[in-house]
Amino acid sequence: MTAVTGTESPGEFTVQRDPLRGDPRHCGWCGRRLPEEDRVGRPRRYCAQPCRQRAYERRSALQRSGLPDDAVVLSTAELADLQDRLFQLRCAAEDVVTAAQDGADAAELGRLAAQILRSADALERLR
Repeated sequence: MTAVTGTESPGEFTVQRDPLRGDPRHCGWCGRRLPEEDRVGRPRRYCAQPCRQRAYERRSALQRSGLPDDAVVLSTAELADLQDRLFQLRCAAEDVVTAAQDGADAAELGRLAAQILRSADALERLR
């Protein structure tokens, strides 16, 4: 396990990393980064007990419903929100293509690329 440390100020902590890829590890429920721990044993999967409980409740509900373990269940509102964010990302990408075809300067293309980055970042957060 690799640790990344920031400045050693009291409010900062090291980030737990995936041992295979070197990426920071995240909570299996809410997606927050997990703090690095100098513990022996299995690495943490959840940032706190409420996240662990919600994940357990979800697994139990999936077992009762007969859905596969890797099924993703979204409410109608969550699906609509996800579709909206995908549409925003597609529109931002189309804006970059149109601007490049129209001969936009580097500053304009940089601003449009930053918009794509913001849209993609918002899209990564499913919860």
